[in-house]
Amino acid sequence: MTGTGSQRLAGSGSIGLAWRLALRELRGGLSGFYIFLGCIAIGAAAISGVNSVAGSIAGGIAEQGRAILGGDAAVSLVQQEPPERAQALLRSLGDVSVSTNLRAMARREDGSEQVLAEVKAADDSYPLFGQLRGNLGSGPETVIDWGAFGNDSVLVDPLLLERLQLKSGDRLALGDRSFAIAGTIANEPDRISEGMIFGPRILMKPVALREAGLIRPGSLFRDNRAVRLNDDSAAGLARFMQQAQELAPETGWRIRSRENAAPSLSRSLDRFSQFLTLVGLTALIVGGVGVANSVHAFLERKRPVIATLKSVGASGNLIFNIYLIQIMVLAMVGIAVGLIFGAMMPVVAKWALAGLLPVSSASVFQPAALFMGTVYGLLTALVFATWPLAVARETEAASLFRSSGFVTRRFPRVGYLLLIAAGIAAMAAMAILTASNKFIAIVFLLSVAVAFLLLRAVAWGLQWLARMAPRVHNTQLRLALGNIHRPGSVTPSVTLSLGLGLSLIVALTMIDSSLRQQVSGNLPERAPDFFFLDVRNTEIDQFRTRIEQLAPGSKLDAVPMMRGRITRLRGIAAEDYPVEEGGAWVLRGDRGITFSQSIPDNATLASGEWWPKDYSGPPLVSFAAEEAGELGLKVGDELVVNVLGRPVTARIANLRAVEWESLAINFVMVFSPNSFAGAPFGYLATLTTAQEQADRTGSVSGNSAVTVDDSTIMRALATEFPSAVTVRVRDVLETINSLVRQLGSAIRAASAVALVSSILVLAGALAAGNQARSRDAVILKTLGARRSALLAAFVSEYAMIGIATALFALVAGGAAAWFVVTQIMEFRLWVEPSAPLVVLAVSLGVTIGVGLLATWRILGQKAAPHLREL
Repeated sequence: MTGTGSQRLAGSGSIGLAWRLALRELRGGLSGFYIFLGCIAIGAAAISGVNSVAGSIAGGIAEQGRAILGGDAAVSLVQQEPPERAQALLRSLGDVSVSTNLRAMARREDGSEQVLAEVKAADDSYPLFGQLRGNLGSGPETVIDWGAFGNDSVLVDPLLLERLQLKSGDRLALGDRSFAIAGTIANEPDRISEGMIFGPRILMKPVALREAGLIRPGSLFRDNRAVRLNDDSAAGLARFMQQAQELAPETGWRIRSRENAAPSLSRSLDRFSQFLTLVGLTALIVGGVGVANSVHAFLERKRPVIATLKSVGASGNLIFNIYLIQIMVLAMVGIAVGLIFGAMMPVVAKWALAGLLPVSSASVFQPAALFMGTVYGLLTALVFATWPLAVARETEAASLFRSSGFVTRRFPRVGYLLLIAAGIAAMAAMAILTASNKFIAIVFLLSVAVAFLLLRAVAWGLQWLARMAPRVHNTQLRLALGNIHRPGSVTPSVTLSLGLGLSLIVALTMIDSSLRQQVSGNLPERAPDFFFLDVRNTEIDQFRTRIEQLAPGSKLDAVPMMRGRITRLRGIAAEDYPVEEGGAWVLRGDRGITFSQSIPDNATLASGEWWPKDYSGPPLVSFAAEEAGELGLKVGDELVVNVLGRPVTARIANLRAVEWESLAINFVMVFSPNSFAGAPFGYLATLTTAQEQADRTGSVSGNSAVTVDDSTIMRALATEFPSAVTVRVRDVLETINSLVRQLGSAIRAASAVALVSSILVLAGALAAGNQARSRDAVILKTLGARRSALLAAFVSEYAMIGIATALFALVAGGAAAWFVVTQIMEFRLWVEPSAPLVVLAVSLGVTIGVGLLATWRILGQKAAPHLREL
């Protein structure tokens, strides 16, 4: 090269020149970068895919908002109809469809079988939007004209027919009368907006519901009124919402619009997508270690080129820019692959979730989600590539010609450290700002940072132990210990890559097992056998007598129950009250409330005093202590609760400690008895059979020896008390178990993503050190070492690293799971006895298996090419 060319290289940090040289080198193809591409692609696919699916479901909710809600807007009340003034307002603004929802026991006419059912009584105008589809008789699925049906006919969920062993055309007993089953329901357009249901649906007419005697003073039902607005523009909807909100203090109704058709589903979707996004971010961060390893290996291959460029006068900035451009171009290739898979996920979700969740066809392409995956991918590549590139920049040309790698004891320059810090800060800011729960996002990011530091400490400690270990006579073991602590060892890279992924898997697995144990183990041991809802206050004495006859020696707890909605707290309207996410659920809807002269048996006072038994002053309320803390309430504060259309202002007299996980009768609010004098109410009761009590105490005496059949109790009560709802706790737990299993499937899928990323990174870490290992293997074989001895040395090295990494993962993952389960979920941490062995086996299997696959080729290489370089 001429002197002029050298001077141009020496003085040039030009991006243009760096770009031309970078593209020229990229003509060599992607060899050596497949792991790099895989690491980036997996993380980008996970983040963009999760957020694309969440966005498509949110788009589906918005797109089908009218059908999901049943109208442009809807209002609902518990245990009452809106006052006439409110009904007149709704009628003046558009067409109104009225429906009533409640739970009841559906029975065969002969009383031989019964099942808990969700009953909806809808008027002739139902549905205002969407289509009610089903099968009439044995015919094919069709659109059903609900207005053409009479009061004697019902449509049912096919599951109800299966459970009661009935068919279309048979008669179904409900309340005080029976009905003809006209057909089955295939699609109920507003089903999603009603949240979780615990039984199959029965659709009937309002007149039929009254004739069945299921609606009486004190009955637990929800009155729903959907409105198709005359002015369905955005301005018309806004006017409706304002007018309905003005009546809210008087009516206590819940108001929703087509723009927020399924708020509970939307909140759950936000939380779940945040969880999976953070898991995807973890996979991307784990992949970042792979990026660093791949960059290091790439620079090792380019060492002669870099040395030559430096020797002819290329500046450090030019070297840095050339290879940073190549890395970022390749990162865009990996990101593009990941985005393709991420963009396809909503299409797969639309097929997989058909009939369960509304995935929008028009919103399958989610630019914001793809942009998020792109930014995360680029930032990861930048952060993890900068350090090895900066080291290459600082290494002198003479050292590159003489040594086998980039060796420098200096940190990169301050500018590069600031670039790394800025990239990390940008990733953290994105994760926090886009999170629905910022506290969890912050804790997660801090945990990842601490895990990185601890893993680096584990690697340093393992290397120190290997260095300080006494000299052993076994050659293979001595080689393994030397490989662990030698310069350029793969120990830090392996522990970082595998340790973070395994820690995440351990944490997610322990959370999953704790949830399943809580539902299938702890709850059944403490929960009653039955819940009874809507037992009329005029029938409670007969109900107690009949229970004693059916289940002698059993324990029946019964308390009055009504439903009420908090409308004001400390003088602030509930919708304007500042509250963190933890306590927001108390204000979102109607809450069960009760009244009592004395403190409930299953609660203890946390602060304040209980009212006297003969108290007759202004209404007082006892509030659950934990929820009061989340709402910022204390003894002496006032709140307003709308009960049966009547606003009740009460002062908080005390706070109670409540154990919700016991499934005993508990309420957020317990009022003084004078608060609802003369108001109609029903009873909520729980039944623990004598046999169950004996099982818990381990004693058998008197009536406790009597075995009671659940079906006998349910059959007798459904026939004699048709308005009472019998809920077998076992059935509820099965429903919850099903949800937990679905959650567990998502957790295991997330774990798989993390594990795949870890394996890729591990392979990259070993590949990065293959050049040095090749040279060592050649020298040792030249001196007489056999392949089996080298293989044993490698296995021993990987085994020691794998064991150390597994031990860290058990401790770190266990600590993370403990925090989530005990501090956030407030459950007990449960660890499957086999979990440590499984983690150890996975760690050893992955480390040794991937290690041998990566180094097997080394053992067969010829000596001449490497000996010539010495």
